[in-house]
Amino acid sequence: MSSEKKHLLVIGAGASGLPSIRHALLYPNVEVTCFEKSNDIGGLWNYKPHKTDLSTVMKSTVINSSKEMTAFSDFPPEDTMANFMHNREMCRYLKNYAKNFGLLKYIKLNHSVVSIVRNDDYETSGKWKVRYTDGDGKESEKVFDGVMLCSGHHAIPYIPSPWPGQEKFKGKITHSHDYKDQRGYEDKVVVVVGLGNSGGDCAVELSRVSKQVYLVTRRGSWVFNRLFDRGEPVDMVFNSKFQMFLSQTIPAPLVNWNFERLLNLRFDHEKYGLKPKHPALGAHITINDELPNRIACGTVRVKPAIKSFTENSIEFEDGSVVENVDEVLLATGFSFHFNLVEGGNLIKVNENKTDAYKYMFPLATSDHNTLAVIGLIQPIGSIMPISEMQARVYLETFAAGRKLPDRDQMKADVNVKREEMSRRYVESRRHTIQVDYANYMHELGDLIGCNPDMRTLWRQKPFLAWKVYFGPCVPYIFRLNGPNSWEGAENAIWDVSYRAERPTNNKLERRNGELKKQN
Repeated sequence: MSSEKKHLLVIGAGASGLPSIRHALLYPNVEVTCFEKSNDIGGLWNYKPHKTDLSTVMKSTVINSSKEMTAFSDFPPEDTMANFMHNREMCRYLKNYAKNFGLLKYIKLNHSVVSIVRNDDYETSGKWKVRYTDGDGKESEKVFDGVMLCSGHHAIPYIPSPWPGQEKFKGKITHSHDYKDQRGYEDKVVVVVGLGNSGGDCAVELSRVSKQVYLVTRRGSWVFNRLFDRGEPVDMVFNSKFQMFLSQTIPAPLVNWNFERLLNLRFDHEKYGLKPKHPALGAHITINDELPNRIACGTVRVKPAIKSFTENSIEFEDGSVVENVDEVLLATGFSFHFNLVEGGNLIKVNENKTDAYKYMFPLATSDHNTLAVIGLIQPIGSIMPISEMQARVYLETFAAGRKLPDRDQMKADVNVKREEMSRRYVESRRHTIQVDYANYMHELGDLIGCNPDMRTLWRQKPFLAWKVYFGPCVPYIFRLNGPNSWEGAENAIWDVSYRAERPTNNKLERRNGELKKQN
Protein backbone atom coordinates (compact mmCIF):
# COMPACT_ATOMS: atom_id res chain seq x y z
CA MET A 1 0.00 0.00 0.00
CA SER A 2 1.43 3.37 -0.98
CA SER A 3 2.32 5.77 1.87
CA GLU A 4 1.30 8.78 -0.25
CA LYS A 5 -2.06 10.25 0.72
CA LYS A 6 -4.83 9.88 -1.85
CA HIS A 7 -7.48 12.59 -1.92
CA LEU A 8 -10.99 11.18 -2.18
CA LEU A 9 -14.23 13.08 -2.73
CA VAL A 10 -17.55 11.62 -1.56
CA ILE A 11 -20.57 13.40 -3.05
CA GLY A 12 -23.61 13.20 -0.78
CA ALA A 13 -23.93 12.60 2.96
CA GLY A 14 -26.89 10.24 2.92
CA ALA A 15 -27.27 6.50 3.36
CA SER A 16 -24.61 5.78 0.71
CA GLY A 17 -22.22 8.65 1.40
CA LEU A 18 -21.90 8.14 5.16
CA PRO A 19 -20.59 4.54 4.99
CA SER A 20 -18.30 5.62 2.16
CA ILE A 21 -16.69 8.20 4.47
CA ARG A 22 -16.58 5.76 7.37
CA HIS A 23 -14.76 3.08 5.40
CA ALA A 24 -12.43 5.57 3.74
CA LEU A 25 -11.22 6.45 7.24
CA LEU A 26 -10.08 2.85 7.72
CA TYR A 27 -7.35 3.39 5.14
CA PRO A 28 -4.48 5.52 6.45
CA ASN A 29 -3.43 6.51 2.93
CA VAL A 30 -6.79 8.14 2.14
CA GLU A 31 -7.77 11.72 2.92
CA VAL A 32 -11.53 11.99 2.47
CA THR A 33 -13.78 15.01 1.92
CA CYS A 34 -17.56 14.93 1.51
CA PHE A 35 -19.61 17.59 -0.27
CA GLU A 36 -23.26 17.67 0.81
CA LYS A 37 -25.56 19.91 -1.21
CA SER A 38 -28.09 20.54 1.57
CA ASN A 39 -27.65 22.00 5.06
CA ASP A 40 -27.88 18.65 6.87
CA ILE A 41 -26.96 14.99 6.55
CA GLY A 42 -29.32 12.04 6.06
CA GLY A 43 -30.15 12.38 2.37
CA LEU A 44 -33.44 10.80 1.37
CA TRP A 45 -34.30 9.99 4.99
CA ASN A 46 -34.05 13.58 6.17
CA TYR A 47 -37.68 14.59 5.60
CA LYS A 48 -38.06 17.91 3.81
CA PRO A 49 -41.48 19.52 4.34
CA HIS A 50 -40.90 22.05 1.56
CA LYS A 51 -40.76 21.49 -2.19
CA THR A 52 -37.26 20.49 -3.18
CA ASP A 53 -35.14 19.12 -6.00
CA LEU A 54 -33.41 16.83 -3.50
CA SER A 55 -34.52 13.30 -2.72
CA THR A 56 -37.00 13.04 0.15
CA VAL A 57 -39.69 10.85 1.69
CA MET A 58 -43.31 11.36 2.66
CA LYS A 59 -43.95 12.57 6.19
CA SER A 60 -45.39 9.18 7.14
CA THR A 61 -42.83 6.94 5.37
CA VAL A 62 -41.48 3.94 7.27
CA ILE A 63 -38.71 1.70 5.98
CA ASN A 64 -39.69 -1.39 3.98
CA SER A 65 -36.78 -3.48 5.22
CA SER A 66 -36.30 -4.44 8.86
CA LYS A 67 -33.74 -2.60 10.97
CA GLU A 68 -31.37 -5.58 11.28
CA MET A 69 -31.27 -6.05 7.51
CA THR A 70 -30.91 -2.29 7.01
CA ALA A 71 -28.10 -1.62 9.48
CA PHE A 72 -24.50 -0.92 8.60
CA SER A 73 -22.14 -3.79 9.29
CA ASP A 74 -20.46 -2.38 12.40
CA PHE A 75 -23.30 -0.32 13.88
CA PRO A 76 -26.24 -2.45 15.08
CA PRO A 77 -29.40 -0.42 15.70
CA GLU A 78 -30.60 0.28 19.23
CA ASP A 79 -32.62 -2.59 20.65
CA THR A 80 -35.64 -0.34 21.27
CA MET A 81 -35.76 0.99 17.72
CA ALA A 82 -38.78 -0.34 15.82
CA ASN A 83 -38.14 -3.15 13.36
CA PHE A 84 -39.61 -0.98 10.63
CA MET A 85 -38.47 2.49 11.56
CA HIS A 86 -40.28 5.70 10.78
CA ASN A 87 -38.19 8.07 8.67
CA ARG A 88 -37.43 10.17 11.78
CA GLU A 89 -35.85 7.13 13.47
CA MET A 90 -34.06 6.16 10.28
CA CYS A 91 -32.56 9.63 10.03
CA ARG A 92 -31.60 9.51 13.71
CA TYR A 93 -29.82 6.20 13.12
CA LEU A 94 -27.82 7.76 10.28
CA LYS A 95 -26.91 10.78 12.40
CA ASN A 96 -25.88 8.54 15.30
CA TYR A 97 -23.71 6.56 12.89
CA ALA A 98 -22.02 9.75 11.70
CA LYS A 99 -21.49 10.93 15.27
CA ASN A 100 -20.23 7.55 16.52
CA PHE A 101 -17.51 7.32 13.85
CA GLY A 102 -16.63 11.00 13.82
CA LEU A 103 -17.72 11.62 10.25
CA LEU A 104 -19.14 15.13 10.60
CA LYS A 105 -15.77 16.89 10.48
CA TYR A 106 -15.18 15.49 6.99
CA ILE A 107 -18.54 16.74 5.64
CA LYS A 108 -18.86 20.18 4.07
CA LEU A 109 -22.54 21.16 4.11
CA ASN A 110 -24.06 23.50 1.50
CA HIS A 111 -21.37 22.47 -0.96
CA SER A 112 -22.82 21.75 -4.38
CA VAL A 113 -20.82 20.06 -7.14
CA VAL A 114 -21.09 21.90 -10.45
CA SER A 115 -19.00 19.63 -12.67
CA ILE A 116 -16.58 16.71 -12.66
CA VAL A 117 -14.10 16.35 -15.52
CA ARG A 118 -11.02 14.29 -16.15
CA ASN A 119 -7.93 16.14 -15.06
CA ASP A 120 -5.29 17.12 -17.59
CA ASP A 121 -3.10 14.19 -16.52
CA TYR A 122 -6.00 11.73 -16.24
CA GLU A 123 -4.48 9.24 -18.70
CA THR A 124 -1.61 8.54 -16.32
CA SER A 125 -3.09 9.53 -12.94
CA GLY A 126 -6.84 8.81 -13.13
CA LYS A 127 -7.46 12.11 -11.31
CA TRP A 128 -10.62 14.24 -11.49
CA LYS A 129 -11.09 18.00 -11.50
CA VAL A 130 -14.14 19.02 -9.49
CA ARG A 131 -15.79 22.43 -9.66
CA TYR A 132 -18.13 23.25 -6.77
CA THR A 133 -19.84 26.08 -4.91
CA ASP A 134 -19.80 26.61 -1.15
CA GLY A 135 -22.46 28.02 1.17
CA ASP A 136 -21.64 31.57 0.12
CA GLY A 137 -22.04 30.77 -3.56
CA LYS A 138 -18.33 31.04 -4.19
CA GLU A 139 -17.15 28.74 -6.97
CA SER A 140 -13.90 26.81 -6.54
CA GLU A 141 -12.00 23.99 -8.18
CA LYS A 142 -10.03 21.09 -6.72
CA VAL A 143 -8.37 17.94 -8.04
CA PHE A 144 -9.12 14.57 -6.43
CA ASP A 145 -7.54 11.17 -6.93
CA GLY A 146 -10.93 9.48 -6.66
CA VAL A 147 -14.63 10.33 -6.66
CA MET A 148 -17.55 8.41 -5.15
CA LEU A 149 -20.96 9.52 -6.45
CA CYS A 150 -23.40 8.86 -3.59
CA SER A 151 -26.29 11.14 -4.52
CA GLY A 152 -28.94 8.43 -5.00
CA HIS A 153 -31.52 7.90 -7.71
CA HIS A 154 -34.74 9.29 -6.19
CA ALA A 155 -34.34 12.97 -7.05
CA ILE A 156 -35.37 13.24 -10.71
CA PRO A 157 -39.09 12.43 -11.14
CA TYR A 158 -40.04 10.48 -14.24
CA ILE A 159 -43.04 12.10 -15.95
CA PRO A 160 -44.63 9.86 -18.59
CA SER A 161 -45.63 11.20 -22.01
CA PRO A 162 -48.93 13.12 -21.87
CA TRP A 163 -52.12 11.14 -22.33
CA PRO A 164 -54.62 12.24 -24.98
CA GLY A 165 -56.58 15.22 -23.70
CA GLN A 166 -54.32 15.80 -20.71
CA GLU A 167 -53.75 19.41 -21.70
CA LYS A 168 -57.50 20.08 -21.19
CA PHE A 169 -57.57 18.66 -17.68
CA LYS A 170 -58.49 21.32 -15.10
CA GLY A 171 -57.41 19.34 -12.07
CA LYS A 172 -53.95 19.23 -10.56
CA ILE A 173 -51.26 16.72 -11.62
CA THR A 174 -48.39 16.13 -9.19
CA HIS A 175 -45.52 13.66 -9.01
CA SER A 176 -45.22 11.63 -5.80
CA HIS A 177 -41.76 13.18 -5.26
CA ASP A 178 -43.58 16.41 -4.32
CA TYR A 179 -46.20 14.68 -2.16
CA LYS A 180 -45.62 15.35 1.55
CA ASP A 181 -48.81 14.40 3.38
CA GLN A 182 -52.57 14.20 3.01
CA ARG A 183 -53.24 17.88 3.72
CA GLY A 184 -55.09 19.50 0.84
CA TYR A 185 -56.53 16.23 -0.41
CA GLU A 186 -59.48 16.08 1.98
CA ASP A 187 -62.82 15.20 0.34
CA LYS A 188 -61.31 15.09 -3.13
CA VAL A 189 -61.40 12.48 -5.89
CA VAL A 190 -57.80 11.38 -6.37
CA VAL A 191 -56.29 9.17 -9.06
CA VAL A 192 -52.94 7.63 -8.12
CA VAL A 193 -50.97 6.36 -11.13
CA GLY A 194 -48.55 3.52 -10.41
CA LEU A 195 -48.48 0.56 -8.04
CA GLY A 196 -44.96 0.63 -6.75
CA ASN A 197 -44.17 1.26 -3.11
CA SER A 198 -44.79 5.01 -3.40
CA GLY A 199 -48.08 4.55 -5.23
CA GLY A 200 -49.36 2.04 -2.70
CA ASP A 201 -48.36 4.24 0.24
CA CYS A 202 -49.96 7.34 -1.27
CA ALA A 203 -53.20 5.51 -2.11
CA VAL A 204 -53.51 4.03 1.38
CA GLU A 205 -52.79 7.33 3.16
CA LEU A 206 -55.12 9.39 0.98
CA SER A 207 -57.94 6.83 1.24
CA ARG A 208 -58.48 7.91 4.86
CA VAL A 209 -59.28 11.54 4.03
CA SER A 210 -60.17 11.75 0.34
CA LYS A 211 -63.65 11.31 -1.05
CA GLN A 212 -62.41 8.45 -3.25
CA VAL A 213 -59.04 7.11 -4.36
CA TYR A 214 -58.52 5.27 -7.66
CA LEU A 215 -55.29 3.31 -8.01
CA VAL A 216 -54.14 2.90 -11.61
CA THR A 217 -51.97 -0.06 -12.54
CA ARG A 218 -51.18 -1.26 -16.05
CA ARG A 219 -50.06 -4.74 -15.11
CA GLY A 220 -50.93 -5.28 -11.44
CA SER A 221 -48.49 -6.33 -8.76
CA TRP A 222 -47.76 -8.96 -6.16
CA VAL A 223 -48.08 -7.28 -2.77
CA PHE A 224 -45.83 -8.39 0.08
CA ASN A 225 -46.43 -7.71 3.76
CA ARG A 226 -43.62 -6.47 5.99
CA LEU A 227 -44.41 -9.30 8.40
CA PHE A 228 -44.42 -13.05 7.78
CA ASP A 229 -45.75 -15.89 9.95
CA ARG A 230 -45.76 -15.21 13.70
CA GLY A 231 -44.99 -11.56 12.99
CA GLU A 232 -41.41 -12.18 11.86
CA PRO A 233 -40.00 -9.50 9.53
CA VAL A 234 -40.35 -11.02 6.07
CA ASP A 235 -36.85 -10.05 4.93
CA MET A 236 -35.33 -11.84 7.93
CA VAL A 237 -37.15 -15.02 6.91
CA PHE A 238 -36.32 -15.12 3.20
CA ASN A 239 -32.84 -13.53 3.15
CA SER A 240 -30.46 -16.20 4.41
CA LYS A 241 -27.57 -18.18 2.97
CA PHE A 242 -29.78 -21.27 3.13
CA GLN A 243 -32.63 -19.56 1.25
CA MET A 244 -30.08 -18.31 -1.26
CA PHE A 245 -28.95 -21.89 -1.81
CA LEU A 246 -32.55 -23.04 -2.27
CA SER A 247 -33.32 -20.27 -4.78
CA GLN A 248 -30.24 -21.25 -6.80
CA THR A 249 -31.13 -24.95 -6.66
CA ILE A 250 -34.89 -25.09 -7.06
CA PRO A 251 -36.24 -24.21 -10.53
CA ALA A 252 -37.46 -20.61 -10.73
CA PRO A 253 -41.06 -21.53 -11.71
CA LEU A 254 -41.36 -23.58 -8.51
CA VAL A 255 -39.93 -20.75 -6.39
CA ASN A 256 -42.40 -18.31 -7.95
CA TRP A 257 -45.29 -20.74 -7.49
CA ASN A 258 -44.52 -21.03 -3.78
CA PHE A 259 -44.29 -17.28 -3.31
CA GLU A 260 -47.57 -16.76 -5.14
CA ARG A 261 -49.21 -19.44 -3.01
CA LEU A 262 -48.07 -17.70 0.18
CA LEU A 263 -49.11 -14.25 -1.04
CA ASN A 264 -52.55 -15.46 -2.09
CA LEU A 265 -53.10 -17.03 1.34
CA ARG A 266 -53.03 -13.49 2.72
CA PHE A 267 -55.43 -12.20 0.06
CA ASP A 268 -56.39 -13.49 -3.36
CA HIS A 269 -54.72 -11.09 -5.77
CA GLU A 270 -57.11 -11.94 -8.59
CA LYS A 271 -60.18 -11.21 -6.46
CA TYR A 272 -58.69 -7.85 -5.52
CA GLY A 273 -57.88 -6.90 -9.11
CA LEU A 274 -54.13 -6.88 -8.55
CA LYS A 275 -52.94 -10.19 -10.01
CA PRO A 276 -50.33 -9.51 -12.69
CA LYS A 277 -49.37 -11.75 -15.59
CA HIS A 278 -45.75 -11.88 -14.45
CA PRO A 279 -44.63 -14.27 -11.68
CA ALA A 280 -44.05 -13.13 -8.09
CA LEU A 281 -40.35 -12.45 -8.60
CA GLY A 282 -40.73 -11.15 -12.16
CA ALA A 283 -40.92 -7.50 -11.12
CA HIS A 284 -39.76 -5.33 -8.27
CA ILE A 285 -41.97 -6.26 -5.33
CA THR A 286 -44.54 -3.93 -3.77
CA ILE A 287 -44.55 -3.84 0.02
CA ASN A 288 -47.75 -2.65 1.65
CA ASP A 289 -49.50 -3.86 4.79
CA GLU A 290 -52.81 -2.02 4.37
CA LEU A 291 -53.67 -1.89 0.68
CA PRO A 292 -55.94 -5.00 0.57
CA ASN A 293 -57.90 -3.66 3.55
CA ARG A 294 -58.43 -0.30 1.86
CA ILE A 295 -59.56 -2.05 -1.32
CA ALA A 296 -61.93 -4.23 0.72
CA CYS A 297 -63.36 -1.08 2.33
CA GLY A 298 -63.88 0.49 -1.11
CA THR A 299 -61.89 3.60 -0.24
CA VAL A 300 -59.34 2.47 -2.85
CA ARG A 301 -60.60 1.17 -6.18
CA VAL A 302 -58.24 -0.44 -8.69
CA LYS A 303 -58.29 0.76 -12.29
CA PRO A 304 -56.41 -0.29 -15.46
CA ALA A 305 -54.22 2.07 -17.49
CA ILE A 306 -55.45 5.55 -18.37
CA LYS A 307 -56.79 5.98 -21.90
CA SER A 308 -57.54 9.70 -21.99
CA PHE A 309 -58.43 12.88 -20.07
CA THR A 310 -61.21 15.42 -20.46
CA GLU A 311 -61.55 18.68 -18.53
CA ASN A 312 -62.84 16.93 -15.40
CA SER A 313 -62.78 13.20 -16.04
CA ILE A 314 -60.50 10.29 -16.90
CA GLU A 315 -61.33 7.34 -19.14
CA PHE A 316 -59.53 4.02 -18.57
CA GLU A 317 -58.55 1.22 -20.92
CA ASP A 318 -61.55 -0.90 -19.86
CA GLY A 319 -63.93 1.86 -21.00
CA SER A 320 -64.88 3.00 -17.49
CA VAL A 321 -64.89 6.71 -16.71
CA VAL A 322 -64.33 8.56 -13.42
CA GLU A 323 -65.98 11.96 -13.32
CA ASN A 324 -65.04 15.04 -11.32
CA VAL A 325 -61.40 14.13 -10.75
CA ASP A 326 -59.66 16.73 -8.59
CA GLU A 327 -56.10 15.43 -8.29
CA VAL A 328 -53.79 13.06 -10.18
CA LEU A 329 -50.73 11.79 -8.35
CA LEU A 330 -48.02 10.29 -10.56
CA ALA A 331 -46.14 7.56 -8.69
CA THR A 332 -44.25 6.74 -11.87
CA GLY A 333 -40.74 6.39 -10.52
CA PHE A 334 -37.53 8.25 -11.14
CA SER A 335 -34.80 8.77 -13.70
CA PHE A 336 -31.09 9.12 -13.23
CA HIS A 337 -28.24 10.58 -15.23
CA PHE A 338 -24.60 11.54 -14.81
CA ASN A 339 -24.70 15.07 -16.16
CA LEU A 340 -22.29 16.17 -13.44
CA VAL A 341 -19.59 14.09 -15.10
CA GLU A 342 -18.53 15.95 -18.23
CA GLY A 343 -22.08 17.04 -18.99
CA GLY A 344 -23.32 13.48 -19.32
CA ASN A 345 -21.16 12.86 -22.36
CA LEU A 346 -18.81 10.43 -20.63
CA ILE A 347 -21.19 8.09 -18.74
CA LYS A 348 -24.23 7.76 -20.95
CA VAL A 349 -27.70 6.74 -19.74
CA ASN A 350 -30.60 5.64 -21.94
CA GLU A 351 -33.95 4.88 -20.29
CA ASN A 352 -32.20 4.21 -16.98
CA LYS A 353 -29.73 1.84 -18.64
CA THR A 354 -26.01 2.42 -18.28
CA ASP A 355 -22.94 0.23 -18.61
CA ALA A 356 -21.42 -0.18 -15.16
CA TYR A 357 -19.56 -3.17 -13.74
CA LYS A 358 -21.46 -4.47 -10.69
CA TYR A 359 -23.66 -1.38 -11.16
CA MET A 360 -20.90 0.78 -9.68
CA PHE A 361 -17.86 1.05 -11.98
CA PRO A 362 -18.80 2.80 -15.26
CA LEU A 363 -17.14 1.10 -18.22
CA ALA A 364 -16.39 4.54 -19.63
CA THR A 365 -13.91 5.07 -16.77
CA SER A 366 -12.63 1.50 -16.49
CA ASP A 367 -9.13 2.55 -17.52
CA HIS A 368 -8.52 3.64 -13.92
CA ASN A 369 -11.73 2.86 -11.94
CA THR A 370 -11.13 5.90 -9.77
CA LEU A 371 -14.77 7.00 -10.12
CA ALA A 372 -17.58 4.87 -8.73
CA VAL A 373 -21.34 5.21 -8.33
CA ILE A 374 -22.51 4.04 -4.92
CA GLY A 375 -26.13 3.03 -4.27
CA LEU A 376 -27.32 2.99 -7.88
CA ILE A 377 -29.24 -0.24 -7.40
CA GLN A 378 -32.85 -1.27 -6.88
CA PRO A 379 -32.60 -4.20 -4.47
CA ILE A 380 -35.16 -6.70 -3.30
CA GLY A 381 -34.02 -5.95 0.22
CA SER A 382 -32.30 -3.01 1.85
CA ILE A 383 -30.04 -0.66 -0.09
CA MET A 384 -27.92 0.58 2.83
CA PRO A 385 -25.75 -2.50 3.50
CA ILE A 386 -25.30 -2.85 -0.26
CA SER A 387 -24.07 0.74 -0.54
CA GLU A 388 -21.68 0.04 2.31
CA MET A 389 -20.40 -3.11 0.59
CA GLN A 390 -19.94 -1.21 -2.67
CA ALA A 391 -17.93 1.39 -0.77
CA ARG A 392 -15.75 -1.38 0.67
CA VAL A 393 -15.14 -2.79 -2.80
CA TYR A 394 -14.23 0.62 -4.21
CA LEU A 395 -11.87 1.44 -1.36
CA GLU A 396 -10.12 -1.91 -1.58
CA THR A 397 -9.33 -1.12 -5.22
CA PHE A 398 -8.64 2.60 -4.75
CA ALA A 399 -6.63 2.48 -1.52
CA ALA A 400 -5.39 -1.10 -1.15
CA GLY A 401 -4.60 -1.81 -4.81
CA ARG A 402 -6.90 -4.80 -5.21
CA LYS A 403 -7.26 -5.62 -8.91
CA LEU A 404 -10.52 -5.60 -10.81
CA PRO A 405 -11.21 -7.51 -14.04
CA ASP A 406 -10.17 -5.83 -17.29
CA ARG A 407 -12.63 -3.89 -19.39
CA ASP A 408 -13.59 -6.83 -21.63
CA GLN A 409 -14.39 -8.98 -18.61
CA MET A 410 -16.38 -6.13 -17.09
CA LYS A 411 -18.35 -5.68 -20.30
CA ALA A 412 -19.09 -9.40 -20.42
CA ASP A 413 -20.40 -9.26 -16.84
CA VAL A 414 -22.62 -6.27 -17.70
CA ASN A 415 -24.06 -8.16 -20.70
CA VAL A 416 -24.71 -11.31 -18.67
CA LYS A 417 -26.55 -9.33 -16.00
CA ARG A 418 -28.63 -7.53 -18.61
CA GLU A 419 -29.60 -10.84 -20.22
CA GLU A 420 -30.48 -12.38 -16.86
CA MET A 421 -32.61 -9.35 -16.00
CA SER A 422 -34.37 -9.55 -19.36
CA ARG A 423 -35.22 -13.21 -18.79
CA ARG A 424 -36.52 -12.72 -15.27
CA TYR A 425 -38.26 -9.34 -15.25
CA VAL A 426 -41.00 -7.74 -17.30
CA GLU A 427 -39.69 -5.04 -19.64
CA SER A 428 -39.65 -1.78 -17.72
CA ARG A 429 -37.37 1.21 -17.16
CA ARG A 430 -37.43 0.36 -13.44
CA HIS A 431 -35.87 -3.07 -14.08
CA THR A 432 -32.43 -1.89 -15.14
CA ILE A 433 -30.57 -1.82 -11.82
CA GLN A 434 -32.41 -4.63 -10.06
CA VAL A 435 -30.54 -6.92 -7.65
CA ASP A 436 -31.37 -9.56 -5.03
CA TYR A 437 -29.94 -8.52 -1.69
CA ALA A 438 -28.23 -11.73 -0.54
CA ASN A 439 -26.90 -12.78 -3.94
CA TYR A 440 -25.50 -9.35 -4.72
CA MET A 441 -23.92 -8.92 -1.28
CA HIS A 442 -22.09 -12.22 -1.75
CA GLU A 443 -21.11 -11.24 -5.29
CA LEU A 444 -19.46 -8.08 -4.00
CA GLY A 445 -18.01 -9.97 -1.04
CA ASP A 446 -16.27 -12.33 -3.45
CA LEU A 447 -14.40 -9.40 -4.97
CA ILE A 448 -12.71 -8.49 -1.69
CA GLY A 449 -12.76 -11.79 0.19
CA CYS A 450 -15.14 -10.82 3.00
CA ASN A 451 -17.83 -13.49 2.62
CA PRO A 452 -18.16 -15.67 5.74
CA ASP A 453 -15.60 -18.49 5.77
CA MET A 454 -18.19 -21.20 6.34
CA ARG A 455 -15.74 -24.10 6.30
CA THR A 456 -13.74 -22.60 9.16
CA LEU A 457 -16.88 -21.55 11.03
CA TRP A 458 -18.42 -25.05 10.85
CA ARG A 459 -15.18 -26.52 12.14
CA GLN A 460 -14.35 -24.02 14.89
CA LYS A 461 -17.67 -22.38 15.84
CA PRO A 462 -20.49 -24.67 14.67
CA PHE A 463 -23.26 -22.86 16.57
CA LEU A 464 -22.25 -19.53 15.05
CA ALA A 465 -21.99 -21.23 11.64
CA TRP A 466 -25.57 -22.50 12.06
CA LYS A 467 -26.78 -18.98 12.82
CA VAL A 468 -24.85 -17.47 9.89
CA TYR A 469 -26.10 -20.08 7.42
CA PHE A 470 -29.71 -20.56 8.47
CA GLY A 471 -30.35 -17.20 10.12
CA PRO A 472 -30.96 -13.89 8.37
CA CYS A 473 -28.18 -12.65 6.11
CA VAL A 474 -27.49 -9.64 8.32
CA PRO A 475 -24.68 -7.24 7.30
CA TYR A 476 -22.54 -8.20 10.29
CA ILE A 477 -21.69 -11.59 8.78
CA PHE A 478 -19.58 -9.81 6.17
CA ARG A 479 -17.30 -8.42 8.89
CA LEU A 480 -16.34 -11.78 10.44
CA ASN A 481 -13.34 -12.07 8.15
CA GLY A 482 -11.71 -10.31 5.22
CA PRO A 483 -10.37 -6.76 5.02
CA ASN A 484 -11.30 -4.55 7.98
CA SER A 485 -13.04 -7.34 9.87
CA TRP A 486 -14.82 -6.17 13.03
CA GLU A 487 -14.31 -7.78 16.42
CA GLY A 488 -17.89 -6.99 17.43
CA ALA A 489 -19.43 -8.86 14.48
CA GLU A 490 -19.95 -12.15 16.31
CA ASN A 491 -21.80 -10.56 19.25
CA ALA A 492 -23.88 -8.47 16.84
CA ILE A 493 -24.97 -11.68 15.07
CA TRP A 494 -25.85 -13.43 18.34
CA ASP A 495 -27.97 -10.46 19.46
CA VAL A 496 -30.04 -10.15 16.26
CA SER A 497 -33.02 -12.05 17.67
CA TYR A 498 -32.98 -9.99 20.85
CA ARG A 499 -32.86 -6.66 19.03
CA ALA A 500 -35.64 -7.77 16.68
CA GLU A 501 -38.01 -8.80 19.48
CA ARG A 502 -37.17 -6.16 22.07
CA PRO A 503 -39.15 -3.27 20.43
CA THR A 504 -42.41 -5.22 20.69
CA ASN A 505 -41.73 -7.07 23.96
CA ASN A 506 -40.46 -4.95 26.85
CA LYS A 507 -40.40 -8.00 29.14
CA LEU A 508 -37.48 -9.41 27.22
CA GLU A 509 -34.06 -9.72 28.82
CA ARG A 510 -30.74 -10.50 27.19
CA ARG A 511 -28.26 -12.95 28.65
CA ASN A 512 -25.14 -13.79 26.67
CA GLY A 513 -26.82 -13.70 23.30
CA GLU A 514 -29.83 -15.67 24.54
CA LEU A 515 -33.37 -14.51 25.10
CA LYS A 516 -35.10 -14.76 28.43
CA LYS A 517 -38.72 -13.76 28.89
CA GLN A 518 -39.88 -12.43 32.23
CA ASN A 519 -42.90 -13.99 33.85
